[in-house]
Amino acid sequence: MSTPFMFEKPVGMRDTLPSYYVKEEKVKRQMEEEIKTWGYLPIRTPTLEYYETVGTASAILEKQLFKLLDQDGNTLVLRPDMTAPIARVAASSLKDQVFPIRLFYHDSLFRAQEREGGRPAEFNQMGVELVGDGTTSADGEVIALMIAALEKSGLKDFKVAVGHIGYVNALLQDVLGSEERVQTLRRYLYEKNYVGFRQHVKSLPLSSIDKNRLLGLLELRGGIETLEKAAELVQTEEAKKSIQELKELEEILAGYGVTEYIKIDFNLVMHMSYYTGIVFEGYGNRLGFPLSSGGRYDELLAKFHRPAQATGFGIRLDLLIEALDTKEEVRQDTCILFSKERRGEAIQTAKALRKEGKRVVLQDLQGVENVDELSESFSDVRYFIGKNGQEG
Repeated sequence: MSTPFMFEKPVGMRDTLPSYYVKEEKVKRQMEEEIKTWGYLPIRTPTLEYYETVGTASAILEKQLFKLLDQDGNTLVLRPDMTAPIARVAASSLKDQVFPIRLFYHDSLFRAQEREGGRPAEFNQMGVELVGDGTTSADGEVIALMIAALEKSGLKDFKVAVGHIGYVNALLQDVLGSEERVQTLRRYLYEKNYVGFRQHVKSLPLSSIDKNRLLGLLELRGGIETLEKAAELVQTEEAKKSIQELKELEEILAGYGVTEYIKIDFNLVMHMSYYTGIVFEGYGNRLGFPLSSGGRYDELLAKFHRPAQATGFGIRLDLLIEALDTKEEVRQDTCILFSKERRGEAIQTAKALRKEGKRVVLQDLQGVENVDELSESFSDVRYFIGKNGQEG
């Protein structure tokens, strides 16, 4: 193992510079204001969790977990997602609170990445969890709230793809029978490798009718008419239930007035294995990958001994800011430059301006290399120099 260079950071880690920090804080604040108006309460969970509880329940790949040992030899993980920790809290600290529980968060998540992948290993995510409500109304609420939060952030051109993991599983199981075969095709869908999906289907020892049913899954994208096409491919009770839930969801989202953002996509398979029903992803037109995602997970809380149905979403702030592509200029309000003879006067002026709510930098002239360059960072520059009692 080679010694890191002086300025090298661990793979996937990055510094948050002032200009990006200001932009992220602004976006976070705008979305947080919207989420609060929907009745969601803030929560924060530890950065470190036990591997045997949250680590195994999170459904993040083992190789993506950051692991370490505590002084007692217990294996810990850096928090890889927020859904599993919140499920733990709902089943423990909030065990006496009546369902449904509405919570929101803004925290850093940690997932180890391949050196060649170029993806961040630490990133900030904002999201909500609606725990203890199994209705389609709850699914509609979190999708509508995610859209409202994205709108509040300033994102204008985006779409939300909505699917149902129950339908995908029903069709694949009906045709293939074997869970191993199902998992192979589900993996192609998760990776959005539709060419690989087609080639694999064609290689399977199936009738032409069954192959066409599987290939027909790839065509199930579009508007409400997609639901009718989906009903033609599989008639199991699970599939019928999934289609009915999506029909009801469409009506709910119409009530919220957000159907312009929605498209049906039965190819949607999430990386989290705990999703059980309606799933969704948000896409900005500037990005080729989702900046937000979520869905229903009705079995996760049972792992923490408080069975409950739940749904929620997460928004990646780094990807959202990339989709926004806005420039946030970091400018302070006022800079007071002073010489030592008028230091006291400058300090009193700074105090008065700060009481007015202004951001004030108080700077001794002897510590400045270039006054002109420094002045460009401020809207207002005031000089307190000399002994004549006059402001420069």
